[in-house]
Amino acid sequence: MKTNPELKLERAVGLRVIADKAQELHEKGADPIDVRTFISGARKELTKQAPDPESYSKALRAAVAFKEAGADI
Repeated sequence: MKTNPELKLERAVGLRVIADKAQELHEKGADPIDVRTFISGARKELTKQAPDPESYSKALRAAVAFKEAGADI
């Protein structure tokens, strides 16, 4: 299993690759919606391949706090 610093590095590299590819698409004249769709899809795939446990923990804590506050989901 990868350590947290290894996962962070892998995510950082992945995000950089996504940004570079999006910039390349933009420079080639791609429609902004297509660029945005590429970025969204690529980030979702990156999340599957290199999850961020810290973000998951934050989201889980927020959901639990929201539910404990009596909010209906």
